[in-house]
Amino acid sequence: MHADDSCPQAVQGGHREGSGDEEELVLSGFLASEEIYIKQLEALLLPMRPLKATATTSQPVLTIQQVETIFYKIQDIFEIHKEFYDSLLPHIQQWDEKVAVGHLFKKLASQLGVYKAFVDNYKTAVETAEKCSQANTQFQKISENLKVKGPKDSKDCTTNVTMEALLYKPIDRVTRSTLVLHDLLKHTPKDHPDFPLLQDALRISQNFLSSINEEIDPRRTAITTPKGEARQLVKDGFLVEMSEGSRKLRHVFLFTDLLLCAKMKKTSAGRQQQYECKWYIPLADLTFQLLDDSDVCPHIQVLPEHEIEEIKIKISVIKSDIQKEKKALKGQSRNVERLRKKMNEQESWLLLHSPTIPFRIHNKHGKSYLFLLSSDYERSEWRESIQKLQKKDLQTCQLSSVELQVLTSSCCKLRTVHNIPVTSNKDDEETSGLYGFLHVIVHSAKGFKESANLYCTLEVDSYGYFVSKAKTRVFRDTIEPQWNEEFEIELEGSQCLRILCYEKCYDKTKLNKDDNEIVDIIMGKGQVQLDPQTVQSKNWHVDVIEMNGIKVEFSMKFTSRDLSLKRTPSKKQSGVFGVKISIVTKRERSKVPYIVRQCIEEVEKRGIDEVGIYRISGVATDILALKAAFDTNSKDILVMLSDMDINAIAGTLKLYFRELPEPLLTDRLYPAFMEGIALSDPAAKENCMMHLLRSLPDPNLITFLSLLEHLKRVADKEPINKMSLHNLGTVFGPTLLRPSESEVTKGHITLASDIWSHDVMAQVSVTWVQVLLYYLQHPPISFAELKRNTLYFSTDV
Repeated sequence: MHADDSCPQAVQGGHREGSGDEEELVLSGFLASEEIYIKQLEALLLPMRPLKATATTSQPVLTIQQVETIFYKIQDIFEIHKEFYDSLLPHIQQWDEKVAVGHLFKKLASQLGVYKAFVDNYKTAVETAEKCSQANTQFQKISENLKVKGPKDSKDCTTNVTMEALLYKPIDRVTRSTLVLHDLLKHTPKDHPDFPLLQDALRISQNFLSSINEEIDPRRTAITTPKGEARQLVKDGFLVEMSEGSRKLRHVFLFTDLLLCAKMKKTSAGRQQQYECKWYIPLADLTFQLLDDSDVCPHIQVLPEHEIEEIKIKISVIKSDIQKEKKALKGQSRNVERLRKKMNEQESWLLLHSPTIPFRIHNKHGKSYLFLLSSDYERSEWRESIQKLQKKDLQTCQLSSVELQVLTSSCCKLRTVHNIPVTSNKDDEETSGLYGFLHVIVHSAKGFKESANLYCTLEVDSYGYFVSKAKTRVFRDTIEPQWNEEFEIELEGSQCLRILCYEKCYDKTKLNKDDNEIVDIIMGKGQVQLDPQTVQSKNWHVDVIEMNGIKVEFSMKFTSRDLSLKRTPSKKQSGVFGVKISIVTKRERSKVPYIVRQCIEEVEKRGIDEVGIYRISGVATDILALKAAFDTNSKDILVMLSDMDINAIAGTLKLYFRELPEPLLTDRLYPAFMEGIALSDPAAKENCMMHLLRSLPDPNLITFLSLLEHLKRVADKEPINKMSLHNLGTVFGPTLLRPSESEVTKGHITLASDIWSHDVMAQVSVTWVQVLLYYLQHPPISFAELKRNTLYFSTDV
C-alpha cells in the first residue's frame, strides 16, 4: 500500500453538498460488502496452502498443477482488494464532503487485468475442481464445506459455502463494483475532482464486463430435472420468429440442455405474467445445418425502408409530445400514459418488422424453425452459446406435459430480460442515448495466429435493436491488419458501439442457404458503451476492444447533429467545396460542376450494382483525399476515381452537396417548396412544384435534373443494389434542401432555436424527403420543356 493512500485527500473544486450523505451511504455499504468479499477470498485461500504442501508428498490430495489451476490468481485478487479496503476504510471513518476517493476506484479498475486472467482460466478451474472432487473423496469434503467468517462485529459466526460458489464470487464482484460506480457518479458533481476519475473507472469496468459476459456461464437460479440434475438458464431474450408466414415476437430461453420458445400469455391487469410454450428442442438434437438440401428458404418479407422511417418519425413526434406534457403544469399523467402506450405500440411494431438476418435451427426429425435478427453480432451470440453447451456430454431429453408446464412456469422467475427493449419500458432517469454523428477510426488488430483476409463491421443500437452501419476494406493475407479507416455513423438514441472482426471467405461453394450469401467467419466481437461524457469531448478518444484473444484498436469522437449538418461557406473561392454553384460553373464554363459529372459517371460505371450505394459510409480519409483533389483541380483526379472504393466516391458527391453554402434548391425558395409539397390538390401541387423548378437559377436547375436522372437509374437496379427511390430520397433529401445557417438565424425558418432538436429535425427531414421524392417519382423533366413553359408563368414566387 502506498504511504499516502491511507490519508484522506483534501480537494479543491465542487462540494457534494446534499449528495454527500448519499455518497457516504453508498460507500459505507460498499465497504461492508468489500469486507465480506475479502472473507470469502480468505476462505478460498485457506485450503490452498495445505493442498500445495501435500502435493509434493507421497500421498498428495491434488497435484501442484491442479492446485495452481483451481486457485489461479486468487491470491493476487485477494491482495488487490485487501489494499483497496485498507485504503478506503480511513476515508469513510473520517468522512468529509471534500474527501476524494476517485483515485482508489481508478486504481482498482486499472488492475482488472488480473480479473481477465482469472476469467480466462475460470471454466478450466471449475472443471478441474469438479473432476478432482469426483476422483478424490478427501478433496470433495474440502470443496463442499469451506467456512466463510462473518464480519468483525458478528462475533464468531461462520457459514459453509461450496468451492464452486466461491470461485464465481470474483466475477460477481466486478458487476457489483460497476453498479457502485454508477451510484457514486450520480451523487458526485461534475466539477468535483472525483468525477473524471470515477468516470474513467466506470468506463474501464463496463468495457471489461462487456468482454467477459460472453465468456462466462451465468450462475443463476436453476431448476431441478426429474433426474435430480440442475437445469440452468444460460441465456434468454426476445426474438422474432417466422411462423406460418408471419412474424411473431417470442421469448426464447436457452437452458443447459434445451432451447425453449415461448410467447407471453395475455393476462388481466394485476395478474402475474405467464408464458405458453410454443416448442422446445433438446440441445442434443439441435443442428444449424440444413438436413434436406431440397429445402427452400421461405421468402422473408422485408418492408420498404420508407415505412420503417415513417414509424421512426411517429415515435420521435410522440417522444416530443411526452416531453411537452411533462413540462406543462397542466399536463395530466393520464395523458402521458396514453402517449406512452401509443409509443410502445409503434416501437413494438418496429421491433417486430425491422429484423431481416435469418437464424435457422433444426431438430433431428427434420423440423426447422426460423428466427429473424437485426444483427450478425446477436446471431453469433446465440449460435456460440448453443454450441458451447453442445460440447458437453448431453443426453436427449423428452419432457412430459407436466414437466414442460413446470419448466414454462419457471421462466417468469428465471428470465433475465423482463421487457422488450423499447424506450417506453425504460425509466425516465435512464439515458436516452446519443443523437448526432459518431466518427470512428478503426486502426488495427492484433492477436491472429494465422494469416487471413480480415475486415471489421460496426453496429450501433437504434430504437431498441442493432443495425450494421459501416464496414472496413478487406486487408488481405495478414496477421496484423492496419485499416486506419474513418467512418461517420449517424446515431439515433444510441448507447452502444459493437465491432465485429471477420475472415473473408472467397470460396463460392460455401453459401449460406438462408440468405444466399457467402458466409464469412466471425473471428471475434466486442462492444463498448457510448458514455456521453467520454465521447462528447472535442478530442479523439482512443480505445481497445478485446475479443477472443484479438485486440482491435479504434478511436471515436462524437459530433452533435447541429455541428455536422451546418453549411459552412468556404472562405476561399478557388476550390469547389463550400463555393456557390454559380461561381463554380462560370469558372469551369460548364452547365453542371465537374465534380458532380465525374462522380455520377464513376458510380454508374462500377457502383450501380453495389448494395447500399449512397447509404453505406465511405472511408472518411478517402473522401477527404478526393475532396482535396477536386479543390486543387489535381491532374490525378481521374486516376484516383478509377482506383478509389466506390462508396468513397458516392460519399464525396454527398459531401459536395452538403457543403454548398446554400442548398441546391436555394434558401430563397425553401419556404415555397415546404408549402408546395403540403398542398392536397394534385393539380395545384403539380403547378406549384414545376413552377418552383423554373424559378431556380440555371446551374442549380440543370445540376438538380442531372442528379434526378442519375438517382432514377440507380433505383432501376433496386433488386440488386437494394436502393429504392425512397431510400435515395432519404439519403439526399436533407442534403439538397437543408437551409443555410443564415436563413435559420434570420428567422426565415419557423423552427428557429428548435432546429437542432432530434425530434424536430426528424419531422422536418421527412418533408425534405417528400420534396425530393415528388420529383424522383415524376415522369422525366426536361430543362428545355421547363424553360419553354416559362413564357406562360410568372417567375415570382
